[in-house]
Amino acid sequence: MDSVTSDARAPLSASADNGLKIVIVGGFGVGKTTLVRSVSEIRPLNTEETMTQAGASVDDISEVRGKSATTVAFDFGRITLDTHNILYLFGAPGQERFWFLWDRLFSGTLGAIVLVDTRRIDESWYAIDRLEHYGTPFIVACNDFGGPPHTPAQIREALDLDPHVPLLDCDARSRESSKQVLITLVEHLQSRYARHGAEAAEGALQSPEPAL
Repeated sequence: MDSVTSDARAPLSASADNGLKIVIVGGFGVGKTTLVRSVSEIRPLNTEETMTQAGASVDDISEVRGKSATTVAFDFGRITLDTHNILYLFGAPGQERFWFLWDRLFSGTLGAIVLVDTRRIDESWYAIDRLEHYGTPFIVACNDFGGPPHTPAQIREALDLDPHVPLLDCDARSRESSKQVLITLVEHLQSRYARHGAEAAEGALQSPEPAL
């Protein structure tokens, strides 16, 4: 498994002029902060706070009892794609009491990753509903927490997932695994926009000539 090697001093290229935004969403404790941390070229900005007993009455921690800190705003990381294009990663907070922040995080995003813990798959429904409501392209990545195995068909059925939405397994702690998640999302976006472009071109050809 890869270790985290982010360098907080990695400078942003002076020629960088195109920022691309991706958000990582999902339930409480599914590994969003870990995924951003594993692939970011800079030391990520984390807004984690120590969890206290007071939060036990607000958040459902029954399945994440080993968790000692939680994101209260967002995580932020960065990947340089080339001299002009920069990928910005935003990890959304998972607790219901912070869902009001999601609208701002979704603004201007190119696409999204829904991170899923298959032991608590119902906690992913809200994120998928929200993305579908906004028409935001997304993929689903199942983070490996162990537990009973599920087939892709079982997960798709549980999530009521569109057959065109990519579904893959990952280990958010692994840089290579997290990179593959990002690559899958980018390939999905390319395919989606190419399909829409072809449909638009076909529609234009079929439209009648405007009257003179």
